[in-house]
Amino acid sequence: MEGLPLQLKVVQSQPKTAVKDGQWSTGLFDCTDDMGDCCFALCCLPIFACKTAGAAGVCVCLPLLDCLSCLPPASLAMRATIRERYGIQGSLCSDCWYGCCCYPLSWCQISREIKRRAAAMASSRVNSSSSSHSSSSSSSSSSSARYTPLVSFSEAHLI
Repeated sequence: MEGLPLQLKVVQSQPKTAVKDGQWSTGLFDCTDDMGDCCFALCCLPIFACKTAGAAGVCVCLPLLDCLSCLPPASLAMRATIRERYGIQGSLCSDCWYGCCCYPLSWCQISREIKRRAAAMASSRVNSSSSSHSSSSSSSSSSSARYTPLVSFSEAHLI
């Protein structure tokens, strides 16, 4: 045992969740990526939708308007807002389709997007504040400048 060198590898930072520009970070049917949200939405979708709306920085009662019409206005507005905020490709027609035909899945996707974007922004802020003002930290802070925070990071968890 004395002759074997012991090598330790110290992890300086946690792996980052890749968030691609112009695309949703998860697919519509990727509910198993966040089982907590999936179960919450399955058990009590109206409360889940209200909590997600609050995390997005809009009135928590907004999703209750979806009960008033055949076309869910809050779901459409939330999808369009999240797409606009993060530069995600799509159209009002696709928002309408997902909001009408895949209503619970749409809210779960919105929730995952908010969480992943907040986590990506938090990790880029931590990395840029912990490193010196070198060219690598300035490029990471400039790439994250496109994203606006939805809520404070202490409230980034929906559940």
